[in-house]
Amino acid sequence: MTFSSSLFALLFISRFLENSLLSAEVKDGEILPPTIKKLMEGYNKYLRPFFDNGPVTVGMSLDIASIDTISEINMDYTATIFLRQRWTDERLVFDGNKSLSLDGRLVELLWVPDTFIVDSKKSFLHDITVENRLIRIFPNGTVLYALRITTTVACNMDLTKYPMDKQTCTLQLESWGYNINDVMFYWARGNDSVSGLDTLRLAQYTIEDHYTSESEAVYETGNYPKLIFHFELKRSILYFILETYVPSSLLVVLSWVSFWISQSSVPARICIGVTTVLTMTTLMMGARTSLPNANCFIKAIDVYLGICFSFIFGALIEYAVAHFCTLHHPDCNNALMYGHHMQECEEEMNGIVTTIASNSLRLKRRKESPAPTPTAGGEPGLAPSSPTASEPKTAEAPAELFSRCAKNISVLRKILRSINCCHVENPHYIDNYSRLTFPLSFVIVNLLYWTYYLYF
Repeated sequence: MTFSSSLFALLFISRFLENSLLSAEVKDGEILPPTIKKLMEGYNKYLRPFFDNGPVTVGMSLDIASIDTISEINMDYTATIFLRQRWTDERLVFDGNKSLSLDGRLVELLWVPDTFIVDSKKSFLHDITVENRLIRIFPNGTVLYALRITTTVACNMDLTKYPMDKQTCTLQLESWGYNINDVMFYWARGNDSVSGLDTLRLAQYTIEDHYTSESEAVYETGNYPKLIFHFELKRSILYFILETYVPSSLLVVLSWVSFWISQSSVPARICIGVTTVLTMTTLMMGARTSLPNANCFIKAIDVYLGICFSFIFGALIEYAVAHFCTLHHPDCNNALMYGHHMQECEEEMNGIVTTIASNSLRLKRRKESPAPTPTAGGEPGLAPSSPTASEPKTAEAPAELFSRCAKNISVLRKILRSINCCHVENPHYIDNYSRLTFPLSFVIVNLLYWTYYLYF
């Protein structure tokens, strides 16, 4: 009995709500002005205009109110736009010379295009204090429908030249359910259909160029009309110069201070080298906080920070090499004695080569003019057959041996010279050379870096 009574109560409440909704619709219809009442008679909002007479053409225009954020991490941008759509509905033609501006809530009574933003991740329609919609009907049946939308749209970015990069982002509008046989989209005024970009002020970017295009989206369900708005963003590099490039360059210059400190001041030079390396590491980590963590390309800022880190680390290694040479060659006299010893070795090798060459020449002469040997009867004659036949072979063998030995000795002389060139006679010269080579190399690398990334 309790269950049947509760069921009866629910049926009564549902019936009461239906009657109240119907009465509300009647009241809303009663407050409509006569012109709108006449237009709405027999109007079916579920059928598009020109249902049997070809596609309906929808002209669009955009007003960019703001571009709030451009995120490299998420590769998207957030913009607030005014989307305006115009089309002609022959069922809404009325007599008069003035347009009718209707309440935005009456758009539910009319047919509107099913336009959507293709790459939108998140969008919403502003509704304070009411839904930001505009509906206006002209005497010839033209309908103007405007919306205020904030949307977050994906933008594929190429960060190879970051922060000297240029990004081209798009805003694509398509029809969701009506294909090109039902609806055709077009820009109302060509490239001038998009306005508001000239007054925008972005934090890190400047808008260099923008243009519009028309296309078709091909899906499995058919071909759909598409409108594309392209805009090119150029990043402002001044912030990165002050925030990253100048500090990293100053750290490199700071690492060169150790070249003017005595090599005996081990704590001072080690402190400068380690401090600059750690500071540079912290700067490199901070520069990547606003960038995607997982990427498969090297950015321009990574290249520059890597160059600076290499120079700073090289300055630390330079002192390690200089200190090592100082330990093995504590004074310049030992270095000079080592040089004289190498020179004496080279002169001894020259003497050996000269002796071998003279002996080889002497054997050649002996081979070319052999002395005659007397016979048993007192007359000159040939030596016995066996020595005569074997003499050229014995002469040729030492000549080949001496030539090979001369070649080997010449190679050994080159090796000794190269060792002598690599040898540091005075370890203090390492700092003197570094004072010139490090700054000069850094300037040349900077010229190559900025030329490549700014002009190529």
